[in-house]
Amino acid sequence: MTPHLRTSSALPQLAADEKSAQVTDWAARLGWVVGILLFIALVYWLMREGWKWRGTLQSDLPDLPGVPSDPGPVRLELTGRYHGSTTAGQWLDRIVAHGLGTRSRVELTLTDAGLDVVRPGARDFFIPRQALREARLDKGIAGKVLAEGGLLIVTWAHGDKLLDSGFRSDRAAEQAEWVETLNNMINSTEITGAGAAIDSTTETEGAR
Repeated sequence: MTPHLRTSSALPQLAADEKSAQVTDWAARLGWVVGILLFIALVYWLMREGWKWRGTLQSDLPDLPGVPSDPGPVRLELTGRYHGSTTAGQWLDRIVAHGLGTRSRVELTLTDAGLDVVRPGARDFFIPRQALREARLDKGIAGKVLAEGGLLIVTWAHGDKLLDSGFRSDRAAEQAEWVETLNNMINSTEITGAGAAIDSTTETEGAR
């Protein structure tokens, strides 16, 4: 057989081998894609189950209070983002009960009655003035980390727990004013409460 004939007869075999290799590559790629999708689905399912389990563990947390009928004059307003709530002082211990774990846009309104937290697409809640404990600037909460002082953290009492709730204003510069105003309100409430307790004690002793 001449070299020309040998070359011609080998061409169909090379074409068949190339076609087979292409089919094999597509099958391998498809297998990788299916494997990745299954892995993502598994991770999502585990996260969802972990979220539900955390909510079950926190089922003893009381329902969230609503806004009073007469909250009083507005002191401050803010628009921004709500980044979640945690057990006070434990920035990774996320609270998910009653929708507190859902991140969302937020509109904050501070009145004489307390802090009104309106969340489009998520559950609103209200922090009564008597429940407020502290306000500060911090950098992280519930897995969200920003620059130092990037978050407005409000500590408040709910049931028998102290919670930290994290907010980020669309205008970060105004957060310092919120800290000052909230802490002044908290101090004023504590002084008023202490004065009322002293008056009550005095009246009781006088009655005796």
